[in-house]
Amino acid sequence: MQTRNLGNSDLAITPIGVGAWAMGGSGWAFSWGPQDDADSIAAIRAMLDRGVNWIDTAAVYGLGHAEEVVGRALQGISPRPYVFTKCGRNWNPQREIVKCLKRDAIRQECENSLRRLRVDVIDLYQIHWPEPDEDVEEGWATLTQLQREGKVRYIGVSNFSVAQTQRAEAIAPVTSTQPPYSLASPEAEADVLPYALSRGIGVIVYSPMKNGLLTGQMTRERIAALPEEDFRRRNPHFQEPLLSRNLAYADLLGQIGRRHGRSAGEVAIAWTLRHPAVTGAIVGVRNAQQVDGVIGALHFRLPDEDYEEIEEFRRQVALSA
Repeated sequence: MQTRNLGNSDLAITPIGVGAWAMGGSGWAFSWGPQDDADSIAAIRAMLDRGVNWIDTAAVYGLGHAEEVVGRALQGISPRPYVFTKCGRNWNPQREIVKCLKRDAIRQECENSLRRLRVDVIDLYQIHWPEPDEDVEEGWATLTQLQREGKVRYIGVSNFSVAQTQRAEAIAPVTSTQPPYSLASPEAEADVLPYALSRGIGVIVYSPMKNGLLTGQMTRERIAALPEEDFRRRNPHFQEPLLSRNLAYADLLGQIGRRHGRSAGEVAIAWTLRHPAVTGAIVGVRNAQQVDGVIGALHFRLPDEDYEEIEEFRRQVALSA
């Protein structure tokens, strides 16, 4: 199995990892709607059985529930895959999300994550969002302390700008950064990805299939039928004018995929992995059946001519915007 070292760490990760966002289930601000825990556990184990060796989650997904599901899924599995999670998003008794990077809050978050995940050490601990901005240094300094204490092996950032990453680097090296990156949302190409490449910072991209839009399985009818609490109903990418563009991207990815016996989603993931800065891509799955539509991204690499076809389509879209 091909692996890539993540930044300055000794974590040799497969090109794709399991994403647990949707596994948080219902009842929180960024829910994907109802989710069956048994399906989530089956999906995780199916991905691991096929060779994936890392899982990315966050404390806030389902307000702790996704971490609990991951912890249950890992019981009895040996060797254990790498487990990555995030901090900096807490919640109050009313289940309202609170942005906090204060030292004591992060230390408590880490203890809670260790307990929910049922692990002795977190392989990669990341600040989920750099908010509040004025507390970035305090938050990052706390992660360095947790690393020295052996509670986490490596530390990284997520959704950080280049300037915010530089502020963290002034305190301690940054192992990895986690930006959103997909054909539908390529903004990280402008500065985050080049900066990470120049600094030897590992890059784990999230939403490479843009929350399902680039899988080839999403239609206007399916979007209209999403559960009311599914955050995607409020996402501008699921609404016009971006929706038509995104579905056109998905159609092109599907055409390319059929030439190679691959799904549109696998082509979407391969497109992100082609960038030289990208170490790995987080791939969300909600049941074991979905694994077949994404697992080919472990090995499939986008040929030059297909990549150029996509880039030409991007140029045409930009000209018509």
